[in-house]
Amino acid sequence: MPVKVRIADVAAAAGVSTATVSRALSSPDVVGAETRARVMAAVQATGYRINAAARDLRQQRARSILVLAPNLANTFFSRIIAAVQEVAGQAGLAVQISDSRTDPDLLQSLGHNGRADGILLLDGALPPDLVRGWRLPVVQVCEWNDAYEVPSLRIDNAAAARMAVAHLRDLGHTHLLHVAGPADNVLGQTRERGFVDAARAFGLGATVLPGDFTMASGARSARAWAEMPDRPSAAFTASDECAFGFISECNRMGFAVPGDVSVIGFDDVDFAGHFIPALTTIHQPRARLGRQAAERLVSALGASERLTHEQVIIDPNLMIRASTAPRT
Repeated sequence: MPVKVRIADVAAAAGVSTATVSRALSSPDVVGAETRARVMAAVQATGYRINAAARDLRQQRARSILVLAPNLANTFFSRIIAAVQEVAGQAGLAVQISDSRTDPDLLQSLGHNGRADGILLLDGALPPDLVRGWRLPVVQVCEWNDAYEVPSLRIDNAAAARMAVAHLRDLGHTHLLHVAGPADNVLGQTRERGFVDAARAFGLGATVLPGDFTMASGARSARAWAEMPDRPSAAFTASDECAFGFISECNRMGFAVPGDVSVIGFDDVDFAGHFIPALTTIHQPRARLGRQAAERLVSALGASERLTHEQVIIDPNLMIRASTAPRT
């Protein structure tokens, strides 16, 4: 049987102490470049294999990252999480997934229980003191909260709303409806503000109904729209699920989409193009967002880097399908 190479053998080959070898392997930044090079050369020459499990135990590393998202039943998160798992797997990291709207005491402990090395956060409504109290690198995806003082990746939601309004204007619609997202959600707030500002800039009539990101909200808004004496000829909803509810309820009441009302959603979830009619919507590059956020977090973990409050904002894209048409 081959003889197992010990750390003492590496130390002898490099002409250093075993403590120096240990530091060079576990914390290379604290060892001089020349000494580190000698140690690594000795590792290669002797065929020494690092015990990753023991190293991670010494460094108190969990070899995993945690994805925190609100309402995990929402299909919007699927491509983001799949991309995160791909990047993490390539880096030898496991992925844990948890609902961010869980017990506050449990959330408080996340940054201290040693079960994850970093957090990808898809929720901007958590208390800032809670997030800043986590002793782990955090990267936000899609939602953001400047008070967290962590990096974030997202599309330009205000520009996306303007893009939707411009499309409806170009189709000849002069009175538009917006079914808003949750009033306390940064996405809902930003999309509503973008809608109102764009409608004003284009000289269009604008009506806003309160709502959220659910199909039930869309259905309620469709019933409210049907009762309006001067019904808007087009609607822009804060999410695809809301748009699905709006369109389905219109169909139940005998209204045609886009014959009686054009509808634009937001997100471009997987079945948006297969809905009847196929949904015109703002495309969110979910896989790209998940991949870039995971790469940023993995890079920070590898370099033991303290993350700064950087923001990456991606241009939006409008997917034009069958749910919008010229005003008749």
